[in-house]
Amino acid sequence: MQKQFKIIVEKHTDGYVAYPLGLKGVVVGEGDTYEEALADVKSAIRFHIESFGSNITEGEPPVLEAFVAEMGVVV
Repeated sequence: MQKQFKIIVEKHTDGYVAYPLGLKGVVVGEGDTYEEALADVKSAIRFHIESFGSNITEGEPPVLEAFVAEMGVVV
């Protein structure tokens, strides 16, 4: 069975970090390139589901769209 996930990929000075939306628990992948981060998070998602069962995605409403916004906040 194949399940689709929306993945957030962040670019940092020292590489990329990727994580899925709509999955219970913490799953993170990283890499020196965008592609490496996606491959790593794919592997992490598989491991997470194998470890905790496929029901960790059940009951979660699907993420229809994801947006990135930037704003200033006075602190």
